[in-house]
Amino acid sequence: MKTVLKAGMMFLLLNIGFRATAQQSIQFSQYVFNGLSLNPAYAGYKEDLYVNATYRHQWANFPGAPRTGAISVDGATNENKVGLGLQLMFDRLGPQDALSLYGSYAYRIPLDPEGTRRLCIGISGGITQYSLDGTALQLTDNDDPALPAVKKSVWTPDARFGIYYYTPRFYAGASVTDLFAMYSEASRYNWKGNNYAAIRKTQHLYVTSGAMFPLSENLQLKPSILVKEDFKGPTNVDFNVFLLICEKLWIGGSYRTDVKLWNKDNLPTDLQQLDAASAMVEFYATEKLRIGYSYDLNVNKMAGYQGGSHEVSLGFLFPSKRSIVQSPRYF
Repeated sequence: MKTVLKAGMMFLLLNIGFRATAQQSIQFSQYVFNGLSLNPAYAGYKEDLYVNATYRHQWANFPGAPRTGAISVDGATNENKVGLGLQLMFDRLGPQDALSLYGSYAYRIPLDPEGTRRLCIGISGGITQYSLDGTALQLTDNDDPALPAVKKSVWTPDARFGIYYYTPRFYAGASVTDLFAMYSEASRYNWKGNNYAAIRKTQHLYVTSGAMFPLSENLQLKPSILVKEDFKGPTNVDFNVFLLICEKLWIGGSYRTDVKLWNKDNLPTDLQQLDAASAMVEFYATEKLRIGYSYDLNVNKMAGYQGGSHEVSLGFLFPSKRSIVQSPRYF
C-alpha cells in the first residue's frame, strides 16, 4: 500500500507506532485529581456531586498530534453507600478518532462508623465509536483501494471493573478497562475487505496507590504511584509527588517511564525507553472550584520534535445541604 501521511504523522507512526498500539488507552496527567478516569470504583468518592472537565493537547506543534478531552460527573447516594458516575471522552490521533460514553456504579462499603474508611467495588458500561477518516490522509496514489475515501466508523460496547480502598490519609486501587476488546469481532473494522482492527483499544490494568503526610500546619506531602499494563507493550509507571499548601494550592510533578516487571517474549529487544516528566499546579479558587494545569515534556529523542504537552482541567463541587463531609477529600 503506497500511502504517505502528513510528514509529522508519518514520523509518529514510524518512531512510536509500536508504543501507540501498546499503550493507547486514554490517560491524563491530572488523573490524580479525578480517579474516575481510571477506575469506576472511584465514583462517589467526594460524596457530593462533582463535575470535572479536562482537555489535553499532546506534543504541541507536532502535526497529527493527539488531542484528548473528557467531562465527568459523579456523586454518592443511598446514605453514601452507592456511587454513580457518567463520563464522556474523546481521543483524536491524526486520522483516528474514539468517542466514548460510560456510566459507572460503585458499591461503597463503610469500614468504620464514620464512613471515612471504605472499600468500593465498581463497574461501568458504555459504548465507543471508533473512526478512521480517509479524507485526512495525503496519498501517493489517489485511488488506493486499501484506504477509505470517507470517514469510516463503528460502534462497540465496552465495560470496566475496579476496586478502590481509601482512608483519610491513604488510598489504593486496581481496575481493568476495555474488557470487551478481546471479544469484539475484528472483521467489523474493515473497508472494502481491508482490516483496520489496529484502531481498537486493548485491555489495560491500572494499579495505583498514594498517601498524605503532614509536614507542618500548612504543608502536606502527597506521593503516589500508578502502574499501567496492557500485557503486550512495555509496562509503564508514573511516580507523582505533590505539596499541598494551606489547603489551597497543589504544586507537584510526575515522572513517567518504562519498567521491566517480567519478560514479554513478543517485545523487540531493541525498544528504546520512553520517558516523560510533568509539572502540575492545582489551585482552589474557592472551596467549590478547582483549576488545574500541567505541562509534560518528553525527556528522550522525542523532545526535539515537539513543544511538550499541555493539559487544563476544571473541577466543581456541588455540596448538598444535608451532606457533612467529616474529612477532607485529598484523593
